[in-house]
Parts: sequence; C-alpha cells; structure tokens
Amino acid sequence: MLLGVAAPVTSRAARVTPPGRSAPDIAPELALATIGAGAVAVLVLWWNDTIFIHGFGDWLTNAGRITGLLDGYAVVVLLALMARVPALERRLGTDRLVRWHASGGRYTVSLAVVHTLLIIWGYAVTAHSGLVHQTGDLLTAYPDVMMATVALGLLVVVGAVSARAARRRMKYETWHYLHLYTYLAIALAFAHQFATGADFVSNASARVLWSALYIVVAAVLIWYRLLAPVRAALRHRLRVVEVRRESADIVSVYITGRRLDDLRAEPGQFFRWRFLTRGMWWAANPYSLSAPVRRDRLRITVKVAGDHSAALEHLRPGTSVLAEGPYGSFTAARRQRRKVLLIAGGVGITPLRALFETLPARRGDITLLYRVNKATDIVFRDELDPIAHRRRAAVHYLVGPPRPDERDHLSATSLKRLIPDLRDYDVYLCGPDPMTAAATKALKVVGVPRRHIHNESFVF
Repeated sequence: MLLGVAAPVTSRAARVTPPGRSAPDIAPELALATIGAGAVAVLVLWWNDTIFIHGFGDWLTNAGRITGLLDGYAVVVLLALMARVPALERRLGTDRLVRWHASGGRYTVSLAVVHTLLIIWGYAVTAHSGLVHQTGDLLTAYPDVMMATVALGLLVVVGAVSARAARRRMKYETWHYLHLYTYLAIALAFAHQFATGADFVSNASARVLWSALYIVVAAVLIWYRLLAPVRAALRHRLRVVEVRRESADIVSVYITGRRLDDLRAEPGQFFRWRFLTRGMWWAANPYSLSAPVRRDRLRITVKVAGDHSAALEHLRPGTSVLAEGPYGSFTAARRQRRKVLLIAGGVGITPLRALFETLPARRGDITLLYRVNKATDIVFRDELDPIAHRRRAAVHYLVGPPRPDERDHLSATSLKRLIPDLRDYDVYLCGPDPMTAAATKALKVVGVPRRHIHNESFVF
C-alpha cells in the first residue's frame, strides 16, 4: 500500500537558491594517501636498519620484522580513526571511518598472527631447532614476549567478536566492552616493541619518533573521548525533560540544557548519549537527532532493540545526560543537486525527519519515501504531513513487507514510477542494512551515480 501526501501546487514556492554542482570531495583520498605514506615510512625504517639478509632464516625473520612494524603502525591508525576527531567525522563521515576501522582491524589481527609465526619460524630455521622448542625459548628468554603473547590473544579475541556473524548475536553493550580490551593489548605490545624490536633497540631517533606517534594519538583519544565530553557536560548541563512513546517499540527522549546553539549540531547528525542513572551511566550509545536543535531542546527517537534502548522509556525527568558529539556527515553539506530524495526505513526516519524540515528547497525539490511493514509502524506522521504542506514538498508512506521482485516499493521499477527523473536527484538513505542495500542497488539501476547516494547506517 502506498499513501502519498503532496503540497498544493497553488502555494507560493519557497525562495531558496538551490545548491550548484560542487567539486568532488577529495578528503577520503587524502586520508588514505596519508595512511599509505605512513606505511611507506615504516618500511623505510626497516630498510635503514637492515644491513644484509643471508639465508632462509633471515628472510623469514625480516618478513616478521616488517609485519610487526606494520602491525604496530596499524593499531595507531585504528585508534586515530575512532578518536572521534570532529574534523575527521565531518569530512569523512562516521560510516566511512567505521568501515575503515573494521577493515583495518582485520588486517591488524592478521599482521599480528603472521608476525608471530614468521618470527618463530625464522628463529627456528636459524637455530636449527623445532618450532615448539623455539616458541618456548622465545617466551622464556626474551623480555616482554610473554606480554606480547597475551596481547596477541586479546587481539584475536576482539577480532573474533567483531566479525559480522558474531556481532549479530550479541548486544551492542557487550561488543563495546569486549572491544575495549584492544587498549590493553596495545599497551602490552608497546613495551615488547622497544625491548626486542631490532629497529628500536639501537636506534634512539626511531624510538623517539615511534613514541611520539603513540603519545600524540593517545592524547587526541583522551581529549576527544574523555575530556571534551566532560567539558561539554559542564557547559551545557543537559537533562531529560520528557519521554514520549511514539509507537509500540519506539520512544522519543526530549533533552534540555544551556547554550544548545553552541553545540553546532546539524540535522542528520548524531551524539553518543550517556544517561547518568543506575544501570545506564556506563554505556554511551549513538542515537541521531530526530528534529532540528531548538533553542532549548534536543530530541532523539529510539527503537527498543536492547537493554539500553529499552531502559530509555523509564528515564525520569531531571536525569542528567552526557552527550558526545555531534558526529557524522549525513548532513546538507553532502548535497550536490537541486532535487533531493530522502528514503527512510523504519526507525531510519529519525535523521531524515530533521533533514526533511531543514534542507533548503523550492516547491517540488524534496521528496520523502518512508518505508514501514505496517501502518502502525509509522512515526512522526503528525509532523511530516504539516512539514510537507508548509514546504511544498512530498511525502509517500510505503506500507508493506519487502518483496523479492519488482513489485517491491523500493525496486527500480517502483522508484522510477514514483519519480521519473530520479537520476537527477541526490538521495539520502537510512534504514536497516538489507533495505539500504536493496535500495542502493535499485537506485544504481535507475541511473543514480553512487556519489549521489548518501547512506547512514545504524550497524555497529
């Protein structure tokens, strides 16, 4: 079933100058080039400290040195990506940073395992001993190798629980706190690098530069993930003023505070929220703003999907709140074309509802498609319809379960029928992963370039 609401064409169009075509954003390419340059510098460090390689054992050992150095560099990159630096969050987007972090994490764990195996094998070949005997020698005769072994075990465990199949079977809070063991692994491995790393034992300059790299990233991490949120809490004094049920499994939390304009939060962005009440203070969960920031009020809207989200319904007015952010680049800044299509699935309406109200537009420039399985799942209808009427925009409620063919509401055929000139639109897309994947595929079939499809994911 498709329910549509469009504004009367007799109303005066909004006096808004549409955005022109912007130059391609090269920030991702620059970021990757910087990371790559760092990896090259690591290889140069190894090269400068390698006089000669003689025999198969030396080849194996030096391959182990290279993978170890790259692994030590990779963990620093992983920390920097997740340090929540505002400039990175805005220019690269949280989704991209999370994807890079996840991909880099797999490489980091793999490098750590390969480094360990190559070093054992190389030493065993050189000493003409067995692998088991050589492993024992390394654990007992070399300083800090035992700590490095514990670090390797922690990295492997964190890598295993971060696999997509494992994440789907655990709560966000469980995954998050298991993930924190990465910090312990890095701390244990750091001493090992200086104690036994051939590139650092006799090279004071390398030790200073390597230490500086770790110290700078640690300082950035502590500032943006610990000190900045506390500073913001003291400045804004956020607290809960109301909790309102929107549907059977969706609630909105209204939050007030001081100097909210100073947050500079844009529609489409999210914060990591920590509610200072029993059982919730220790978890900081990401929730998008579901309305533009008002002078003295913020609103988030959350689907009950775990212990933390379920507890939101029972928050009492006056509960203090810590908010880290704003984060994300799912904002008007991504827009490159005059016409915009917003596609929401389920609770994915939250950031799009804020964008629907605020994106600059003339009459007919903005269209919202809101996909739900049942009519009772629709939230904010009493807000969306007046916004559409006032802004001379259009909103269509696509009601019904997904279909595996062109009869689906978000198939290429259906989208083309609703919006014949869709290839000329920018598209903002937010919802469950299966829906966004299917919609992205359909949009590409219609002819929308990938660079004009902007996605926000709720998957951790």
